[in-house]
Amino acid sequence: MQSSKNSSVPSQMQSRASSWISNASPILATAVIVVVLSPVYSRAASDTTQAMLQELAAEAAEPFSTSAGIATWNRDANGRSCTSCHTNSVHANGRHERTGKIIEPMAPSVNPQRLTSRKKINKWFFRNCKWTFGRECTAQEKGDILLWLSQQ
Repeated sequence: MQSSKNSSVPSQMQSRASSWISNASPILATAVIVVVLSPVYSRAASDTTQAMLQELAAEAAEPFSTSAGIATWNRDANGRSCTSCHTNSVHANGRHERTGKIIEPMAPSVNPQRLTSRKKINKWFFRNCKWTFGRECTAQEKGDILLWLSQQ
C-alpha cells in the first residue's frame, strides 16, 4: 500500500510546473516557442542548403570545406570582411558597417529563418561579395561559406 505522502508527489510536481509556466517571462516563453519550432525551420534550411551545395559543387574546383568557409568569412579584402558587418560570431546580431542597420544572426541554430530561401541566399551572396571583395564570389567560396554556416 502506498503512503499518502508518496501519492501526493505527482500533484505537487504538477502544481510547481503550472506555477512556473504561469510565472515565466514573455522572453522565456518566446525562447521555448523558438526552440520547439526550430526543427521545422532547420529542416527547410537543410533542404535548401543541400540543394544549393549540390548545384554549386558542379562548378567548384574541389569538395567544400568548413575550414575554407571560415577562412573566406574572415578574409580581409581592403579592410573589409564578412565579419565587418556580421561580427566574429554568426550567433550574434551584426550591424551594417555603412548603414548601421541591425543584421540578424547568420547561424540557423539561432535564427531558424536563415538559409531557408534560395532567392535570399543568392541575393545576399551577390550583394555582399561585391561589397566585401569587390567581385562576385566563386562557386567554391559560396559552397564553403554555405557549408560552414549550415553547421552553425
